[in-house]
Order: sequence, then C-alpha cells, then structure tokens
Amino acid sequence: MASLMQGRLPINQDVLLMQKGMLLRKVRSKSWKKLRYFRLQDDGMTVWHARQAGGNAKPSFSISDVETVREGHESELLRSLAEEFPLEQGFTIVFHGRRSNLDLVASSVEEAQIWMQGLHHLVDFVTSMDQKERLDQWLSDWFQRGDKNQDGRMCFPEVQRLLHLMNVEMDQEYALRLFQEADASQSGTLEGEEFVEFYKALTKRPEVQEVFENFSADGQKLTLLEFVDFLREEQNEGERASDLALELIDRYEPSESGKVRHVLSLDGFLSYLCSKDGDIFNPARLPIHQDMTQPLTHYYINSSHNTYLVGDQLCGQSSVEGYIRALKRGCRCVEVDIWDGPSGEPIVYHGHTLTSRIPFKDVVATVAQYAFQTSDYPVILSLENHCSWEQQQVTAQHLTEILGEQLLSTTLDGLLPTQLPSPEELRRKILVKGKKLQTLEEDLEEEEEEVLESELEGQQEAEPEPGAQFESEPLELSPRSKDKKKDKKSKPVMCPALSALVVYLKSVPFHSFAHSREHYRFYETSSFSETKAKSLIKEAGNEFVQHNAWQLSRVYPSGLRTDSSNYNPQELWNVGCQMVAMNVQTAGLEMDIYDGLFRQNGGCGYVLKPDFLRDALSSFHPERPISPFKAQTLLIQVISGQQLPKEDMTKERAIVDPLVRVEIFGVRPDTARQETSHVENNGFNPYWGQTLCFRVLVPDLALLRFVVEDYNWKTRNDFIGQYTLPWTCMQEGYRHIHLLSKDGTSLHPASIFVHICTRGELEGDES
Repeated sequence: MASLMQGRLPINQDVLLMQKGMLLRKVRSKSWKKLRYFRLQDDGMTVWHARQAGGNAKPSFSISDVETVREGHESELLRSLAEEFPLEQGFTIVFHGRRSNLDLVASSVEEAQIWMQGLHHLVDFVTSMDQKERLDQWLSDWFQRGDKNQDGRMCFPEVQRLLHLMNVEMDQEYALRLFQEADASQSGTLEGEEFVEFYKALTKRPEVQEVFENFSADGQKLTLLEFVDFLREEQNEGERASDLALELIDRYEPSESGKVRHVLSLDGFLSYLCSKDGDIFNPARLPIHQDMTQPLTHYYINSSHNTYLVGDQLCGQSSVEGYIRALKRGCRCVEVDIWDGPSGEPIVYHGHTLTSRIPFKDVVATVAQYAFQTSDYPVILSLENHCSWEQQQVTAQHLTEILGEQLLSTTLDGLLPTQLPSPEELRRKILVKGKKLQTLEEDLEEEEEEVLESELEGQQEAEPEPGAQFESEPLELSPRSKDKKKDKKSKPVMCPALSALVVYLKSVPFHSFAHSREHYRFYETSSFSETKAKSLIKEAGNEFVQHNAWQLSRVYPSGLRTDSSNYNPQELWNVGCQMVAMNVQTAGLEMDIYDGLFRQNGGCGYVLKPDFLRDALSSFHPERPISPFKAQTLLIQVISGQQLPKEDMTKERAIVDPLVRVEIFGVRPDTARQETSHVENNGFNPYWGQTLCFRVLVPDLALLRFVVEDYNWKTRNDFIGQYTLPWTCMQEGYRHIHLLSKDGTSLHPASIFVHICTRGELEGDES
C-alpha cells in the first residue's frame, strides 16, 4: 500500500533517515523524560514509536496531524531544561486542534535537524495535496492499520477486520465477491492499487448516481447544457451558471477528452460535489470580503478569556502556548492578568489560585511574534492590572520596548477622533485595553503642552533666564496626585506611563445605559459578566443594541466556571456585543458556534455585524424581533453519510448507529433542533433520506450546526462529528458537509450529503 503514496512522496535524505528510525528522548515535564525509538513508516505519512528498536511499536501520530515544528528554544518546557539538554538538540511537534505538543530531544544537533527538516518537508507536502492525494493518504493510513503482519498485502481475514474498523457491516459473501473482483493478480491478497479498487467498489454512491441521471439524457455524462440546468435549478447559481459550468468541468472532469468536449462524467460530477465548490460553505465567503473600513464597534471581534490558561481556572497550567494557540486560531482580543512578581518582574496568572505563573515579558514577546501570523487586523491586549506602581512601570516598559512599532501609543493622526478607527486603519497594530488616569482629550492636551515646553526649553537653553530652573516639577506627579484625590481608597495608584498606553480602549465601570450615554465617550469600554449581560438583554434588549452601536462591550464567563467551561455566545451577539470572550482551550458546542461565526471573512477575527446592529437608533429587540424581518423557510434533506469514524477507534467490534441532528442558533424564536432517525450498524455509507423543516425569522443572525451522533438507547449518544456555519455563508442545493472533530480539526473524508432549499414568506403568510 505504501506504493500508493510513495510515487508522489518527496523522498530526501532526511526522510530516508527518519524511515530507518532513531532514539529520541520524549519529554513531558521536568521529571518525566524517557527514551523512545521513533520511526517514520514506509508510507511516509505515519510515525510509530516503541520503547526500543525492534520493540512492540504503536502509532504515535500522522503527518496530517502536524501543524508545525518548532526549534528547542521556542519551547517553554525545553527552555526550563536547558542546563540538562542543549536547546539545539530539542524540537517541538505542534499538532492541529487542542492536542498537547510533543517535546523531543535528539542525541545530537544533527539528528534534531534531520527530524525537523524531514517533518517540515512532509508537512509542506501534505498541505499541498489535492483531493485524490488526500484520499490516497487516508487509504494508506487504513491499510497500515489493517495490515497486521506489515507485509504490504492483505488477506481476506485482514480485510474483514479492517471493514469492522472502518464501520462497515457487510454480508460475508458479498465482501468476498468484492475482494475477489479486486484481486486482479489472483494472489489471494490485495496490494496497493487492488486495495484502492476494492475501496471504490465499497464506496459506490447510488444516491449521487440518481441525481446525475435525473439531468443526464444518456446516463453516461452531463453535457454542458445539462450541467448548466443542474447548477441553475438545483444549486441556485442563477445567471452565473453558464460560466461556472465551464470552470467546474475544467476543474473536476478527470478525462482530458471530457474537458475538451465540455462534458462531465459521473466521476467528475462526484468530484465536484465533494469539493470546495460543492461544499455547504460558500467559497466566496471564505476570503476577506467584508467592508473593513467601519469603526471597531461595528464588528464582532474574536476574543479569548484567561488566554494564558491551557486547563482549568483553579490548578491549570499557565503557558505562553495559550497565547500562541489563541492568536493562531484568529483571536484578536487576548486577556492578560498581571500581578506583582519576584525580582521586580510582573507575572501573569489567575490571581489567588494555584495556577502556574509566567513572566509578563514572555507573554509580550509571544504576542509580538504571533500577533499577525494569521491576520493583519489589530490585536487588543485586555489588561487586568493588579500590580504595584513600580511594577506597572516595568509593565509599560516591556510593552513599549518589546512591541516597538507594533504598539499603538497615541491616536493615529495625533488628533482627537470623533469615532473609533477601523480594522483597516489599525492593521498590524496592538492596542492596550485597560484603566486610564484621564481622558483622551486631556492626554492630547498634555502632549501638545509637552511639545510646547520642549520648544520653550530649547529657546531657554539658547537664551537662559534667571530662575528658569524652578519652573516645573516632574510631570508624572500631577496625574498621581489627581488620581489620589479621585479615589482615596487603598487601591494601587495607577502609573502614568501605563495609563498613557491606553488610547482607544479605556475601561470604565458600567452603571446603566443612560449613565453611559450621558457620561462616557465612544473610546470608553465596559465589561460585563455573562450573568449581568444576560439580565440586561431581558430587561433592556433594545437599549443594549443601541449601546453596542457606539461603544465596545466585552462579556466574560462567570467566575463560577472554574472548569473553564463556556456560555453560548449567540445571545450576546444578538444584541451586538463585540468582544464575547471565550475559554478557547475548552472544546464543545459553545466553541463550535464561536468557530462557526469566525470561519468566514478569511478567519481574520473581525466579522461585520448586520446593519440593524450598527445603528445607534435601531429599533431591534432580540427577544421580540418584528418587521422589517420576513421569515424564511429552510428545508434540509439529510440524504447520506460517508466514512463516519467511531468515537473510539480501538473498538473493533462496535459499529456506529448514526443519526444527524440539525440545530439553529439565533434569536430566541429561531432557536430550534430536529434530528433524523438512526441507521443501524452503518457508519460507512448510511442513508437517511429525511427532510427537516425550519422557520427562521432573522437569518442574518442565525447559525446552523450539523451534528452526527452514534445512537445509544442505554446512555447518551456518542459524538461523531459536527460542522457549524452562519446562515449567510450557506450554499443551497446538493452539498457535502465535511465533518470536524470535537477539537475542530478535519475528520476527512467523513461527510454528510444534503440538499438545502430556502424560500421567503410572502405578504399575508402566517407570521
């Protein structure tokens, strides 16, 4: 089976040495460091490990699981062991999703380089693979798993075992017939391409063939006009159907003669349906396509809570890895809790708990490095400042020195603005959100005075006057004394140097919407606990909408969520709250919804709110949405599933009984869920053919979540996979939904096949 991938594998010296295997030290903590024998398998796509060379090996990871490889000095853990192992001998394998990093130490710098360069080489290859290559890799992984004696061929008992692993319940005689038909060499075993033929026979799609034949006159091909009819009538492609048909034939028809004749075979048709163009998510909504020139208040902003935590809020580990992961997944607002630390250096951790601590300067350095790797749009540092005056000065110094030009420390043009700047104007800038001693107006006045004073001093140095040395006292005393007058309580006095770094995002306490309108400015922002925010939605939903049209709001999880669980962000988005902060380290329904919203617009971390949430005079109330909204009816036919995985891949016997649930999240009247019945003993190609119907009043706020579960009448159903997307990004017609794991990583090639149709209600329809 290895030959399937090897023809295209980028073999070089590093890869060959990895395939021979090597002893590497696996490091989990300062006390857990063990030698393991790691070897890249002959398929070039999976790494196995054993206690020693020739020992009982088991899979460690697949190359497709790897996001990147970092050098030793970039690992917190390896840096803490620098006296024990040279950093040049260490490296870290970073995986997609929430899987923990793998820290390894080689016996020499040369061996570390072999693995780092080899892995980079293979990851680049996997990233650039097309659809067929990805499928070949998936088959190769399965072949490795099923070929128990690793002889590169599979006998019928091995194939039977593999079918169970792959979720296929099949009549033994039928399976044997398919096996014998695929065994072209008549050797009694399947090798490489023979196994592929066997797989193709298994995965015939009669439901796709039926759709194909509905539009094909001869049942063999779709002519250009037939394909245009399909795109127009079923896929709702409208006027662009003619041009699109030519593009899609050129892109997906496998035969050159078919491309020349402008016809689409069944293979080409299936290839299109399984592609990005046939996906439920509209490819036009994937890149940055929204207007990015509106004020920050007009956007939902991808925001993280307690970003430094990679576990729970009581004893969890604090790590710069939390910031790396958040920023790489598109977070644009990260939280930093700063406390006094030893040796005059501020530290970051969850105060008054047993969570571990990290130096503040390490957090700032990490933000500087990773802030703009995923998105060019501004990053907001939400500072929770608990430091003494002296360590606040150190905080300001680190921000200024480490961030340099990235840090926004004054208004963009030095003038007083009338509204918040846009994401476009703030490209590649890092903004500090926090408390501030005075108003932006006073700051700008002081800056003007300082410029005038320095000019005067320059003149005075040229022409000294008697008594000039007594003219002024240090400037920083004025704000300090001013702050003391304001607040005589025993709170730490704020350091002017740190205060000055807060420009557009001054934190202020919330009293009431009327108080904010009368006393606050557009650059002042309030934070709300989830409990407070939810009660305000019920009490004054429309006022909350209007408030969020001109001022930024940040919502954070309740302090009772010590397990770092999350709340549903949807009801906060319904009133236009911009920074709905989540524990992004915790997978689940709430993060599926969150990731679903921010999947659009290039994953840049900013999504433009609907127009009725950007109007300071909006009449919209999320609890009672009324005209001008016209309800839409959504019909979803759940047709079939493809290659659904088991939750526990080690269970050879159990085969899943899948069902599909469709959930709508939006304003309260729109929130609903419906599900299909379950299909017994078939996770490989289950067929449902059931239609679910929803009525949605405010589509602009709706998100759809498709969940596949393994039905269990005794206990809760087991999760198999899900996919969540905004209504505004949904494509109609026959579509595949490519499933994601709990961690949000791809479950390729697992998918469900659906038909989607929407229609607006006419005047006089029941409302």
